[in-house]
Amino acid sequence: ADLHGWADDDHTTALSVFLETCGDLNSGDWPAICALAGKDADPRTFFETFFRPVLITDGEDPLFTGYYEPELHGSLTRSTRFSIPLYRRPEDAPGDRPWLTRAQIEESGVLEDRGLEIAWVENPVDKFFLQVQGSGRIRLSNGNSLRVGYGGKNGHPYRSVGKELVRRGIFEEHQVSARVIRNWVNNNPIEGARLLHHNPSYVFFRDVSRVAPDRGPLGAMNRSITEGRTLAVDPDFVPLGAPVWLEKEGADPIRRLMIAQDTGSAIKGAQRGDIFFGSGDDAGREAGRIRDGGRMVVLLPIEEALALVDADQ
Repeated sequence: ADLHGWADDDHTTALSVFLETCGDLNSGDWPAICALAGKDADPRTFFETFFRPVLITDGEDPLFTGYYEPELHGSLTRSTRFSIPLYRRPEDAPGDRPWLTRAQIEESGVLEDRGLEIAWVENPVDKFFLQVQGSGRIRLSNGNSLRVGYGGKNGHPYRSVGKELVRRGIFEEHQVSARVIRNWVNNNPIEGARLLHHNPSYVFFRDVSRVAPDRGPLGAMNRSITEGRTLAVDPDFVPLGAPVWLEKEGADPIRRLMIAQDTGSAIKGAQRGDIFFGSGDDAGREAGRIRDGGRMVVLLPIEEALALVDADQ
């Protein structure tokens, strides 16, 4: 009853999304709960019977944003139009410590002529936002498409280029959006390249074209994520695969049972969530408008929830 709007949600859809990744949960009471989830019990009754809502906080203000799967035009070969490479992760990049920064990678040419290119796209800022989102679809000139997913990173923390534009006094905070950043970089190519290098994090990709076109991209659990129901979280606070009740405020409030199936380099904190809005430009515009407060409440197996509450007391 403390979850605002709980009774009005579509628990059947939430359960089907939960089942997408439930089989990968193998600790504590999760396997037993997942076995019961496949039965014919009423979905709302299932969540109310086997879970306890827990509000996990860390003293930071709640913040909820949106993300999406970009769709870009590209090519499997380099050309005048398509000259910006998307790279696989090189084998000599260490996995346990930071490697070269974004600026060092792009200015040194360390990845060139090594057969690491997956595809080529038109614009460096398109590549940048593809790396921020972590996955995307590349539309090829022959009518086919290539799907790329997260393939690792260089170990450096994410830094917001939007905040950097505000710090420089170029824009006010309320003016900054993905479209504003894109236009400014395109109109100021030299300074724009330096701006993108402000973010030292660099994401590598992998070919995930095996994922059916009608399915969502692969999330952190290596399973397809679902528009409007998948939430990216900080796994230091929220276990991946757990149901999460979201109460997002703002112009378009959301009261919905989500599933924590993804992560993100900018998603840090107990009350930090990123809502997956789907694929394509429309989804991108919708996701870009979201920057709101609220709260998210994690649904944990009862014994695990009680142990967490007892530990905090």
